[in-house]
Amino acid sequence: MTEFSEIDVRSIDGQAKRMADFDGKVLLIVNVASKCGFTPQYAGLEALQQRFAGRGFDVLGFPCDQFGHQEPGDEAEIRNFCTLNYGVTFPMFAKIEVNGDNAHPLYRHLKKAAPGLLGTESIKWNFTKFLVGRDGKVVKRYAPNDKPEDIVGDIEKSLG
Repeated sequence: MTEFSEIDVRSIDGQAKRMADFDGKVLLIVNVASKCGFTPQYAGLEALQQRFAGRGFDVLGFPCDQFGHQEPGDEAEIRNFCTLNYGVTFPMFAKIEVNGDNAHPLYRHLKKAAPGLLGTESIKWNFTKFLVGRDGKVVKRYAPNDKPEDIVGDIEKSLG
């Protein structure tokens, strides 16, 4: 399995990045969508970013259109939606797949490190969340209906 820090990603603006760019930070990695019942969680995710960014924390948003075609836009539309509707300042990335043969290597890594209910690896829906510690290891996986504000205690613990 690829080391977490060696995984390549692309920002929503098309810039090549590597997870190593976030070494030493606590991360909340989320597959997001603009037209989902959970979309209002963007507000809570941004609140976490504002609250903890100064302590070495980032929310990372990965748009995905694999669930009910709820992220139909291109990167520019997604970025504009997030900025205008939720004031998102946390890093957003290019649209990816989280399940199947074309699942992004980041999500292959996260799912293997923290399987879901009954050991299943597949992502069930938008806004599944993974808390990653400063060491790049997955601390916990959260279901889509777990609200960002419910994760505060685990983030505090991970920040130390």
